[in-house]
Amino acid sequence: MPRFRLKGVLERTAVNDLWKHTLSRISTIYGRLAYLASLRDPNSGTYRHHGLSAAFGREESVRALRQSHEEIFLEWLKLPLAEKHADLQQYLAELEDPKETVVQHWIRSRSYRTQIPGAARPAEGELYCAELEALLEIMRNGPDGGGSGQGSSLPA
Repeated sequence: MPRFRLKGVLERTAVNDLWKHTLSRISTIYGRLAYLASLRDPNSGTYRHHGLSAAFGREESVRALRQSHEEIFLEWLKLPLAEKHADLQQYLAELEDPKETVVQHWIRSRSYRTQIPGAARPAEGELYCAELEALLEIMRNGPDGGGSGQGSSLPA
């Protein structure tokens, strides 16, 4: 076994490795949520990350990804709406596609629903969707989303 893999296994856990080498480099909470959700197989709900599995084994890797996804989801839910708006604006600004295109697609496809962890309570999932849908409408109709901007400000 290569020396660096053995050292990694002895010095840190899969969760610590995931946070240190991946999640800490994603600048937004929403970005972390989207990233972790993207690692979940849509057919089985199983998380997959080749590097993490290779270093820590499949079971520990899946556990670390699931736990991190649940923690980030709850962190997002706890943010005030104005902070969610700012975080989502930053996430969208960092994407390759224009914000307007992404917002329109999300509103039509409702693809953000796949970002809810399996362990989330129904009320948490409903809250997540309701707030995200409101934020997307604000972005679509607000001052920097092409609309008039009336009624689009968020409480501090």
